[in-house]
Formats: sequence, structure tokens, C-alpha cells
Amino acid sequence: MNSAPLSGLYQPSLALLTDLYQLTMAYGYWKQGLHEREAVFHLYFRKAPFEGGYAVAAGLALAVDYLETLRFSDDDITYLASLQGSKGSRLFPDEFLAYLKDLKFTCDVDAVAEGTVVFGNEPLVRVQGPLLQAQLVETALLTLINFQTLIATKAARVRDAAGPTDAVLEFGLRRAQGPDGGLGASRAAYLG
Repeated sequence: MNSAPLSGLYQPSLALLTDLYQLTMAYGYWKQGLHEREAVFHLYFRKAPFEGGYAVAAGLALAVDYLETLRFSDDDITYLASLQGSKGSRLFPDEFLAYLKDLKFTCDVDAVAEGTVVFGNEPLVRVQGPLLQAQLVETALLTLINFQTLIATKAARVRDAAGPTDAVLEFGLRRAQGPDGGLGASRAAYLG
């Protein structure tokens, strides 16, 4: 299946598709000089959804597009520079923001192919590289992979319940929470 680039749906930068937690952890690693330390993160689930024994992996095309285009824009940096801590001081110093502005994603990423049946505690995605980078992409990868895997899994279960000859139709866009959820869900349903 062809890639479905996120860049067609969103602003040029999705670097802030993350939690403040990830950004503060990244800053902590940078401040302590640990940001380049080699790390390995695995994305997996513990228990399959819908009381089933398996899930259908999906969302990888969007995740790859996100990683390939990951850059902090000037607007992202301006926003981060405006954040204040509990005592009113800036949350992130200029030196750290300059580091983020120049950041290029260099981690190695391994993943199961979309449409692959996967099981609990089995990695769907493995990210290996500098600790700060792996930390920064965690939330985005979770949201891109988890939601689409959920939809693909449900679609596979519907297909199984319908049997091999009955038609199964997808009308997810009608009930989705916005165009991004709708388009992603429709794509994932097709994969399932």
C-alpha cells in the first residue's frame, strides 16, 4: 500500500506532536550530557484489543513519513521559548532550543509490515539511536501506530465474522473525530 503522508494533512512541522513530558525528558538528557547515549525503544502492546489474541499492525506508513520529515520549525522553537516553569522562568534555554532547531532524526527504525498479525508483548516498532531522539518520537509513534492498529484489528475481526463471501463496507469517515482520525481510520480499516 502506498504511503499516506502526514504532510498533506498537517502543518509542515509535526515536531510538537508530543507531550511536554517528552520535551522535558529530552532537555534533562541534553543538560546532563546524556542526549547522544545509545538507546533502544520498543513499541508494543501488552494485551490484544477486543478480547482477541491478536492485532493487525497498521500506521507504519504515517510513522515513517513523520520520522522522515521531523524538524522543529521556527514557530515550534518560538512556542517552546515562550513556555514557563512554575516559578515564571523559561522552561528551555536558548542553547537547548538551538539544538532542537538543528536536530535531524538519525535513529534506525525496524518494524513489522503493515497488515501483519502481531501478538501481545511483541515489538511492532524498534527505534535505536540517540536517547534524546528516541524519547522525542515516542508519543507520536504511539498515537500513529496504536490508533491505526486498533482500527485494522477491528476491521479484521469484522471481516472474519462476515465470512469469506459477504461484503464488508467501511464508513468510518462519517463517525470519526475529525479529518485526520477519519482518513487514518479508513486507511487502517482497509489494511485490516
